[in-house]
Amino acid sequence: MPSPRRSVEGRPLGVSASSSSSSGSPGSPAHGGGGSSRFEFQSLLSSRATGVDPACARLRASESPVHRRSSFPLAAAGPSQAPPPPLPEEDRMDLNPSFLGIALRSLLAIDLWLSKKLGVCAGESSSWGSVRPLMKLLEISGHGIPWLVGTLYCLCRSDSWAGREVLMNLLFALLLDLLLVALIKGLVRRRRPAHNQMDMFVTLSVDKYSFPSGHATRAALMSRFILNHLVLAIPLRVLVVLWAFVLGLSRVMLGRHNVTDVAFGFFLGYMQYSIVDYCWLSPHNAPVLFLLWSQQ
Repeated sequence: MPSPRRSVEGRPLGVSASSSSSSGSPGSPAHGGGGSSRFEFQSLLSSRATGVDPACARLRASESPVHRRSSFPLAAAGPSQAPPPPLPEEDRMDLNPSFLGIALRSLLAIDLWLSKKLGVCAGESSSWGSVRPLMKLLEISGHGIPWLVGTLYCLCRSDSWAGREVLMNLLFALLLDLLLVALIKGLVRRRRPAHNQMDMFVTLSVDKYSFPSGHATRAALMSRFILNHLVLAIPLRVLVVLWAFVLGLSRVMLGRHNVTDVAFGFFLGYMQYSIVDYCWLSPHNAPVLFLLWSQQ
């Protein structure tokens, strides 16, 4: 037997409206309600049973990406929207470096590679480790302390005005060299090569830096000073130039400096003599200094 059709309220369709109204159901029109009120009451009961607030559920449904027009990329990309602001310069990636930057990086890579290849006396176990004591003796010949002590001793022992004038300017050149090299090393702060052993004769606080080579600047300064103010035979003049060149080369062979440190050191020492020659001290422009040494 087929089941009787039921209405939305769950009652048989055969039941009349008068019987339903006489039964006094809460959803009848007699009680001031309709079918929709019953459905809202049942949805309220079901939402309380599941723990979800119907107002919150409607709010979440309205805030879902499906109901928002701005969530769709086609709707968001309208002509009224302003384009995003450009990134600042410091946040951009430099995909096209300058030619100068590429050249400097290439020169630095070649410098490090060549300095490591020429550092044949950097340690006792190196390929030329047996020549290391001779190179260290050559290193002492270009150190600043022996030159300063020797110049002061000769200045105190000199008894001629011409000798004092030359020695006074030699002392000025050595002090200028120490000051400029220490200043540039403190500004640049380039570390010494990784294969270097810090076993030098006497070191100062700035000697942990590599650029420029103080021995190279001193070798170029002293060789030019000697060649201009001492009368020497041609073999001795060649020997002075050879001493300066071998001293600069020994700095790379010992692993103390890179090639560019020595090259810039030669240039700086050459220019330092030009400064000393321009500011040449004499009894006419610096009489106080010569009077002090003459009284001693």
